[in-house]
Amino acid sequence: MTAESANPVGSETPEKSVAPVVRPSNEVKLSAQEEQPLEDTVVKVFRCAKVVKGGRRFSFAAMVVVGDRAGTVGIGYGKANEVPLAVEKGIKDAKKSLCKIVLLGRTIPYQVQGKYGATKVALVPASPGTGVIAGTSARAVLELSGVQDVLTKVYGSTSAKNVVKATLNGLLKLRSKEAIESLRGVEVEAVKRW
Repeated sequence: MTAESANPVGSETPEKSVAPVVRPSNEVKLSAQEEQPLEDTVVKVFRCAKVVKGGRRFSFAAMVVVGDRAGTVGIGYGKANEVPLAVEKGIKDAKKSLCKIVLLGRTIPYQVQGKYGATKVALVPASPGTGVIAGTSARAVLELSGVQDVLTKVYGSTSAKNVVKATLNGLLKLRSKEAIESLRGVEVEAVKRW
């Protein structure tokens, strides 16, 4: 019995040693966010009407993109009875799904096609100074991910939800030169375009 009572005392000391380990990691996250603050933009607000005995009841949904303009981006969708609440929920949802994107300077490393549902988005690297040649939905994802020079073309459905998800799908398909070399086991020579 005395040995069992001694174990809880011993278990308290590791808990105390674990607590300081957790604190520095939180501080690191805060300093990283201060260096690269996350920006958000509302792509589109959707309005839904429910017809009831007294008339129409409106609810709102918001498609939001969050990014740091340095290779990190996420998309979110929030629904509420008021627009600001829907946007707030969308931002929370987007922060949960942040992804790292491979960039090559101001543009993407190579041409890629993203797909979602009935939508296809072609992303083509462009020379410096071209800018982001894209519609509003694709532009939000590309700009907040840090792409500054790119050409895009949307095929199929032009629904804002589909275009945003297809654009992100295309960006997630990109791989760095080193990653491709390690996967294939051969040296890859980068093509100099401009």
